Amino acid sequence: MTEHRARDVYVVDAVRTPVGAYGGALAGVRPDDLAAHVLAALVARSPELDPALIDDVVLGDANGAGEDNRNVARMAVLLAGLPDTVPGVTVNRLCGSGLEAVIQAARALAHGDAHLVVAGGVESMSRAPYVLAAPDRGFPTGNQELYSTTPGWRMVNPRMRPEWTVAPGEGAEKIADLHGITREQQDVFALASHQKASRAWREGRYDAEVVPLPGVALERDETIREAPSLEALSRLKPVFRRTGGTVTAGNSAPLNDGAAALLLADEEGLRATGREPLARIGASAVTGVEPQFYGLGPVGAVRRALERAGRGFGDLAVFELNEAFAAQALGCIGRWPELDPTLVNPRGGALAIGHPLGASGARLAGAVAHQLAARGSGTGLAALCIGVGQGLAVVLER
Repeated sequence: MTEHRARDVYVVDAVRTPVGAYGGALAGVRPDDLAAHVLAALVARSPELDPALIDDVVLGDANGAGEDNRNVARMAVLLAGLPDTVPGVTVNRLCGSGLEAVIQAARALAHGDAHLVVAGGVESMSRAPYVLAAPDRGFPTGNQELYSTTPGWRMVNPRMRPEWTVAPGEGAEKIADLHGITREQQDVFALASHQKASRAWREGRYDAEVVPLPGVALERDETIREAPSLEALSRLKPVFRRTGGTVTAGNSAPLNDGAAALLLADEEGLRATGREPLARIGASAVTGVEPQFYGLGPVGAVRRALERAGRGFGDLAVFELNEAFAAQALGCIGRWPELDPTLVNPRGGALAIGHPLGASGARLAGAVAHQLAARGSGTGLAALCIGVGQGLAVVLER
């Protein structure tokens, strides 16, 4: 039997929309249109590429209960004007969906099942609908309950252990308890996220990847605060624990809308694009943890991905860690004593930029690829925590 060697997988390009606030500038844009926009923009940036050569489009989407239902990836392909011969598939690993799409696309390329694949993600939390569960019997009497499909648990199976199904913010509180993370530490971390993101935008560090939507008055990420203060953050009341709580709206990622996409290729596909790649996919890993401690999911996933790539924390030049909550991010960082914390999110994180669930992982991978390209060389890492207790990480190299 001939031994199969995995092929190198390259990130040719990466784009994303500006991230919109909940009910903000992108609230009037359907999720399939958000996804179609980044697909079209991505392809347009490689004029030598024949779009018919794209073997697949893999998009992450965490909700799927509204206008993003019925395979939003395929809908986006058609809406973007790509040839109808280009297929599309939607994947769901909740907050890690966009990065899961990158991993699945890279796996197909590495094993020779494709030469060119677009991977990414989309989420419109503003347009997530309310849903009504089907009744146990026809024509029920009495009132029926509507469930919001925007965040957190819904229609919970009664056999789930109650400690597993706490609200995401209560999970962040549990991590703060476990690690002794104070309210002030969380607020300082959140303040730094806004400051770094604001500075990065002023310095043009996002210009290479952000593609605003025509006709929409949003040129940059909507939830970044230009001049936040620690004093203002300290005045916010805890949301999940009224007494003794530390997690507030100011040190939590907001609800958001947005989309992101990466063009991935093997050697043959790369030649068809006529482009120099931004980076190469090195290795990935996924791990599970107790659901209430979902925020610590990246701890093991990052170590495993680095090990598979033959790298250590000392090799990292770039680290994009999703900031679902300040307590969650700080809890992870505290479990990586070998990591230089100044490497984490140098251009700001989700506490400022936002967290459109299905798109966030693709945003992080694209951000790492662009930063590695700007540096000219190095090793980068993208990682997220995932609701219901998982962690996901990808190593990129240049």
